[in-house]
Amino acid sequence: MTMSETEPTVDATEAVEPVVARTTNGTERRKERGVVIRVLVYVAVAHLMAFYLWLMFAVIGKH
Repeated sequence: MTMSETEPTVDATEAVEPVVARTTNGTERRKERGVVIRVLVYVAVAHLMAFYLWLMFAVIGKH
């Protein structure tokens, strides 16, 4: 077996398809919306935790 027999042959008449890079198609907008939603959830949860702590100290302070 020679080296030329193991190498694949390429026909010059075969058309090579160009590689086209994908576009983002709105994925950046989706990521930005996800960040906004996550920040709003974090802010809401932080306020609920602060209210819970304030309520606990208010109840403990009256007893």
